[in-house]
Amino acid sequence: MTMPATQCLIRLHQEHHSLEDYQGGVPRWCSGCGDNAILAAIQRVCRDEDLRPEKTMFVSGIGCSSRLPHYMKTYGFHGIHGRAFPVAEGIKMARPDLHVFVNTGDGDCCSIGAAHWIHAIRYNMNMTVMLHDNHVYGLTKKQASPTSPLGLKSNTTPRGSQLAALNPLSVTLGVQNVSFVAQAVDWVPEVMYDIMSAAFRHRGFSFVRIIQRCPEFLPKMFEPWLHDPQKTLLLSHKDGLQISAGLSKTYRNQQEHDPSNIDRAREIASLEDPLPVGILYRNPQVPCYEDLRHPAQMRTPEFIRAGFEAELDKVTVWPDQDAQTQRAA
Repeated sequence: MTMPATQCLIRLHQEHHSLEDYQGGVPRWCSGCGDNAILAAIQRVCRDEDLRPEKTMFVSGIGCSSRLPHYMKTYGFHGIHGRAFPVAEGIKMARPDLHVFVNTGDGDCCSIGAAHWIHAIRYNMNMTVMLHDNHVYGLTKKQASPTSPLGLKSNTTPRGSQLAALNPLSVTLGVQNVSFVAQAVDWVPEVMYDIMSAAFRHRGFSFVRIIQRCPEFLPKMFEPWLHDPQKTLLLSHKDGLQISAGLSKTYRNQQEHDPSNIDRAREIASLEDPLPVGILYRNPQVPCYEDLRHPAQMRTPEFIRAGFEAELDKVTVWPDQDAQTQRAA
């Protein structure tokens, strides 16, 4: 039956969402923490993409970054340490119609959750992943993380870290079925927003590493990049990011990079000074795992309920069966 024009207009009006529709509780991060900028950017993405809050899910593990679902007025799952990816994959497999986001930290993702991270890249399920990387364990008060730089003194490395930092970009680009890799920094919010928007629109596992400041435990870590725009390399391309004229006046160190070139993406990923910011790699042709497993299949409430009942029936003792057992005895 065709819906009347007036009802269509009412429905369109009702489905339009403002920024406040995605703002949950008041963030409890430290003043100046880069997580605040990440939260603001992703809320803008949700608003501009007009995502329905009841169709949007944020999943996280443990850490400062993983508090983000508490501050979104959407569905959320605050999991255990390092297990954000398998939870998100289960959600996406059961409900492919949901918009799934993952917030994880450099410890949560790259240490205890490293195996899940690697295989999540292989599966290439359609979700947007934000790695909040401040190079330190913040929630547990300054322990070295896998991305801590060589020589960093912390509570677990009082004489300085003896290992070179793990590079999340290089690792991700080295895994089979990788389909989207980008890097952002919290002090250039315009570009961070553009990267998150592109990541959301990409169909597949969109991995965005976000360099973010920790003012409590590493207050001077990124000072050189903040005071010298030349230490930031902006990546632009007609199939990537378009840098605004206003931003170009400050960040003049730019390079055109074709995000389909994975070999060049790997070379750029290894750069530390200048720090590359933009879309390093994108391949929309990589198939998504949920499509391979059950294309076009929706797990409706009735389907899920039937599955639960079938499992419960295996261990249920019915009254008639109980009576027959007693007579046999």
